[in-house]
Amino acid sequence: MNIKILDLCVGCGACAIISPEVFEISHNKAVVNTSRIENFEDLCLDAAITCPVNAISIEEN
Repeated sequence: MNIKILDLCVGCGACAIISPEVFEISHNKAVVNTSRIENFEDLCLDAAITCPVNAISIEEN
């Protein structure tokens, strides 16, 4: 799974609340810890669905 944060991100922090193992907010934008995605794919999908501005792009490998 590949996850990218689009420029649409407003840094609301919803993704970091849902999956703090993978997402964090830095300089008012979400950042992805790519080394942790594999263990938390379900939560990453939940974060993408929950994102109010659809700023999380997920592509399956």
